[in-house]
Amino acid sequence: MADDDTNGRSTARMTDRDTEGMDLDELREEIEQIDRELVELIAQRTYVATAVADVKEDRNLPTTDEQQEDAVMVRAGENAERFDVDANLVKAIFRLLIELNKVEQRENR
Repeated sequence: MADDDTNGRSTARMTDRDTEGMDLDELREEIEQIDRELVELIAQRTYVATAVADVKEDRNLPTTDEQQEDAVMVRAGENAERFDVDANLVKAIFRLLIELNKVEQRENR
């Protein structure tokens, strides 16, 4: 089963039917692939956040933007609901990502 994200890309969503017949090693391989993709996406997000920090520095803007952080958290909750994932868990992950990016931004100033 696939869904289109807001950028029109297809995102795979495994169902019980998709995993039926897979053995433990195959399922673990699937998790390893997902883990690699997650790390790649975190790296991409960090790269873009560094570019944001550069723009903020050029414009003498503060590192922290609470309105933007709130918007990210709302989006995270909405996306969690869309994909039937615990919203509190997803928001906790995004809080960590935001903190990671704020540290990176401060260190690059």
